[in-house]
Amino acid sequence: MRLLLVEDDVKLSDMLARSLREQGYAVDVSGDGSDAVYQASVNEYDAIILDVSLPKQSGLDVSRALRAKALAMPILMLTARDALSDRVTGLDAGADDYLVKPFELDELYARLRALLRRLPALLPTTLTVDDLVIDTRGQDVERGGRRIPLTTKEYVMLEYLARNAGRVIGRAELCEHVWDANHDPFSNAIEVYINRLRKKVDTSDAVPLIHTRRGAGYLLSAGGTEQAAPATARTTARRTAPDDVPR
Repeated sequence: MRLLLVEDDVKLSDMLARSLREQGYAVDVSGDGSDAVYQASVNEYDAIILDVSLPKQSGLDVSRALRAKALAMPILMLTARDALSDRVTGLDAGADDYLVKPFELDELYARLRALLRRLPALLPTTLTVDDLVIDTRGQDVERGGRRIPLTTKEYVMLEYLARNAGRVIGRAELCEHVWDANHDPFSNAIEVYINRLRKKVDTSDAVPLIHTRRGAGYLLSAGGTEQAAPATARTTARRTAPDDVPR
């Protein structure tokens, strides 16, 4: 595993790099934010350990720059600031985890292992399908500049379809990702919410985006064109879905 360690405290940087190498990691070291952005752009890293307080560019700016480049490697942010607002700011800037100084090396190793177990997939904060725009941070949905009010469950279903736009999503997959273990797979909840979304998203003067593939599932696409094989077949429904709480 190859890591980029970004820390301007030379003594701490040397100690961390040595310790990580003893754990079997290949470690590149950077002492300022601008160099860190460059190294991460030209090299492939499995993870980045990133200090917040850096010369030239702060760790927050580095994280934002890397995410803007769609670089998806996990980022473990190090900082001496332990206020809740500081942690929230770091996570919102694109960090995957946040470790407050001083820390024990064993905790650093454990957090790093946890990050490396995750799939390196970067989820965008804005999803666009034709003129449908979804802001995943604010959970706001617009189509053609018109805001669409959705309930929580409607939003979650639409976001999942948008993240998989152009691919048929079967009932089993929707149940697994949109509902919890208490969901009855034989209910017609999916059909109910799909119909609700159609009424709100696919108005009479708009090009339909939500399509049904009989016996296969549902597709979010401007042209209704499939880009993948159909997913799990649909199961016959038995009861209606309960209303969820409006957002």
